[in-house]
Amino acid sequence: EYIRSSYFNKKEDTRFSSSVGKFVGFTEQGVKNAEYWNNDPSKLSAMKAQKEVYCLHNIQIKYDNALTKS
Repeated sequence: EYIRSSYFNKKEDTRFSSSVGKFVGFTEQGVKNAEYWNNDPSKLSAMKAQKEVYCLHNIQIKYDNALTKS
């Protein structure tokens, strides 16, 4: 799962989760930002692509390391 959170004044403002597939806002401004970003198909597709870039690329490395240590 890929999660990207944004913080403002030490509070979580917005979060993108690949399992949800969209941005979620936690503050008043975060809700507005999430709504704006969710209406932009290019922003959503770029965030969904990050899962392939970060997670799927490294999963085999993490899996192999876990097997060698057990």
